[in-house]
Amino acid sequence: MAQIAHIVGKVEYRGGDGPAVEIREGPVEVSVSINDATLSWVEEEVHGSAAMPIADFRRYVKEGKIKLDGPLQVEA
Repeated sequence: MAQIAHIVGKVEYRGGDGPAVEIREGPVEVSVSINDATLSWVEEEVHGSAAMPIADFRRYVKEGKIKLDGPLQVEA
């Protein structure tokens, strides 16, 4: 089940071996599993999506760069 969060600081992800790409600030939908977190967003008419290791996601939350709306929900 996806939950709403807000990017409020510099959050980056890597698409494979490519360079780090910054996710723009604003609302995102987050789906969290045991291994990773998937963030989805809409910017004007462009839909974006990024997956990152759960450790990176938790670090961004701990650093205050991602603010969750409610407690973290992990899908089984």
